[in-house]
Amino acid sequence: MNKRIYIVRHCEAQGQPPESQLTKQGFMQAEYLYEFFSKTSIDRIISSPYLRAIQSVKPISEKTKIKIEIDKRLSERTLSTMDLPDWLEKLKATFADLELKFEGGESSKEAMNRIVDVIDEVFKNESENTIIVTHGNLMSLLLKSYDNNFDFNCWKRLSNPDVFVLSYINNEVTMERLWREELMKK
Repeated sequence: MNKRIYIVRHCEAQGQPPESQLTKQGFMQAEYLYEFFSKTSIDRIISSPYLRAIQSVKPISEKTKIKIEIDKRLSERTLSTMDLPDWLEKLKATFADLELKFEGGESSKEAMNRIVDVIDEVFKNESENTIIVTHGNLMSLLLKSYDNNFDFNCWKRLSNPDVFVLSYINNEVTMERLWREELMKK
């Protein structure tokens, strides 16, 4: 059986806290995500509990009548609970050293393990086509788990939203980016 998991980075949001909602542009992107997936037979939708993630797939859920399942393991990774003025450099370092951990945060390896657990469970499930909506850093770590060349610079090139597909065919997982910014401009 061919299984596909569509990994979606949430649409443009007003901020980083869990309760941050989408911007006006983000709501338009969420509607476009529905159009993007309209010819795909989706069986399941699983989302981070963060409001911006839920709002990103709400149009898909409403129009397909598929309930959004919430999984806290899809929450964005906490780099640190301390204010890090040089957070970007620290984030970059965590792509090179997966065990590196800052105060109150989780290492790349810890974050990677929790999203990989979700993916493994979904691949074992009966659903053929699942949408998982999460956040940029966590999504990058998942993609890095399948392709070690997916690094900090790849993370920087992700868009809001963004879509990759993981396909499970003949006991092998392949990865492909489906989203192109220029698609939104049509």
